[in-house]
Amino acid sequence: MTGIVGPADGQVSPRYAGLTTFARLPRAEDVGSFDVAVVGVPFDAGVTFRPGARFGPSAIREASRLLRPYNPAVGIAPFKVAQVVDAGDIDANPFNIPEALDSMELGFTALMEGSRPAVILGGDHTVALPALRAVHALHGPVALVHFDAHLDTWDTYFGEPVTHGSPFRRASEEGLIRKDRSAHVGIRGSLYDENDFVDDERLGFTIVHCREIDSLGIDGVLARVRQRVGDAPLYISVDIDVLDPSMAPGTGTPEAGGMTSRELLGIIRGLRDLPIVAADIVEVSPAYDHAAITSVAAANLAYEFISIMAGQLNRGS
Repeated sequence: MTGIVGPADGQVSPRYAGLTTFARLPRAEDVGSFDVAVVGVPFDAGVTFRPGARFGPSAIREASRLLRPYNPAVGIAPFKVAQVVDAGDIDANPFNIPEALDSMELGFTALMEGSRPAVILGGDHTVALPALRAVHALHGPVALVHFDAHLDTWDTYFGEPVTHGSPFRRASEEGLIRKDRSAHVGIRGSLYDENDFVDDERLGFTIVHCREIDSLGIDGVLARVRQRVGDAPLYISVDIDVLDPSMAPGTGTPEAGGMTSRELLGIIRGLRDLPIVAADIVEVSPAYDHAAITSVAAANLAYEFISIMAGQLNRGS
């Protein structure tokens, strides 16, 4: 692609100056067309414990200022081979979850027109459901790899069918995901009932428990996940609480005994040759963060997804 507009040059404009877009990228309205979009969803009306993820997109963008244009881990300069933009935020009613879901789905659908990949910055995990609805309209049922401390396949909270604890139950019920191709990674912590795992399996998921990572290692986890996903179109959803609270304290439902950022980045990089159609990073709640370490982790995860998507587009051109 020619005529690509990249981020501000950190050797010319100091990283603490300039646009407040992700990685100081151009805005979507500043370019004629684009290949990959980063979009924020400042919504947290679906949380069940600590709020604040509505401020996640802005915190991730602020932390992304340190990102540089070449990614040595995957061997690509993503902003040179693809037009990447920051598409701003999707407006979502904070007092009406059904209305917010509709707004998000419309926003994602417009953004991903023509099967363009997108990186979604939450917001709470509720945002994954409208994202999957939009992806389903383009690709049909997709494989889902879900990195999280929690299953997020519970039924309702206080009678509400869609919250951050239920998006993947609804997605399974609506036929948005492949029941033979979906997996959770990093699950740990207490449950509501001894049958929660049984119910989760019925909904179409296999699980790589966080306690298994020590014995399996990154390569072993990758082997399990890749065998499960196969060559199906893939949606990746990352709840930042999959990381240990020592590495991601700024989240609403922290659980002890989590993954390291190095492990998570390694697994995501190992999926780079799979057909990833969209990804989200959710549940960053900066009010509980320290020295922006949670936001930094989220910004680097988003950069990995952008690099992978740009690489796939470049190989296909």
